[in-house]
Amino acid sequence: MAAVAALRKLVPPPALCGFLLLLALMFVASYAAGAAVGPVAPGMHETGTSRDGDGGGGGEDGGGGGMDMDMGDTHGSDGR
Repeated sequence: MAAVAALRKLVPPPALCGFLLLLALMFVASYAAGAAVGPVAPGMHETGTSRDGDGGGGGEDGGGGGMDMDMGDTHGSDGR
C-alpha cells in the first residue's frame, strides 16, 4: 500500500495531464490547418538588401523591412 501512495505522489494531477493533452491537440490542429491552407503570400520574397550585413534599414524605398511583394496582375486582364 505504501508503494501505491508513493507512486501516486509522482504522477501529475489529472488536470495538468488534461491541459497538456488539450495543448498538444490544439498545436496539431493549428499545424494541420496551416499546412492545408499553404503559404499566405506566395509572392513574397526577400530583395537581398537586408542581407548585406550593414543593418541599414529597408533599402532604396526608405522603409519596408527589405521585403518585396510581387502581387502579380491584381487588377485583372479583362479591362474592367
